[in-house]
Amino acid sequence: MISEHSPIRLLEVDWSWKNIKYWVSTEWSRHKFEKFISSQRNDRQDEYDRNNAQQDAPVNFDGYANAQNLIDAMRKRLCRQATPEARELAESLKVAIKNSGEEELADVLVCNCVYRCGCPEFASCGMWKLIENACTKEELTDIRKRYKVYNDMIYDKHKEENAN
Repeated sequence: MISEHSPIRLLEVDWSWKNIKYWVSTEWSRHKFEKFISSQRNDRQDEYDRNNAQQDAPVNFDGYANAQNLIDAMRKRLCRQATPEARELAESLKVAIKNSGEEELADVLVCNCVYRCGCPEFASCGMWKLIENACTKEELTDIRKRYKVYNDMIYDKHKEENAN
């Protein structure tokens, strides 16, 4: 899974998010996987102006992605420069995939800086600094160990949130 050879495209995941903000669904819709987003379109009603449609109106999002599509999307959406709402969905999906028994897939879903061993953005969100500080030199230069440090951070965060 971590080497991303083509057979990982045979592993497929589908999921649903209910009542997420329309603008968050639009953020997620930019990624290359199949998605179905419930419509805000009710312009066939009398006296409805679509120009006044609220961007935070709740919609349902159903996604269907192969492992490679999901890995690519999560590199962006797990980054702390993604909106908090999009990142929250990404983290919850990662944890749900792990909890469903697909731990190997969940564990390769990391933000871009963890994958690249450095931040590629114009301005860092600070995650790479956290990873650097949490890793020994050996862990930092070994992709499996680096991913484990990141995953422990995410999974521990979600354990604490669920305990409260």
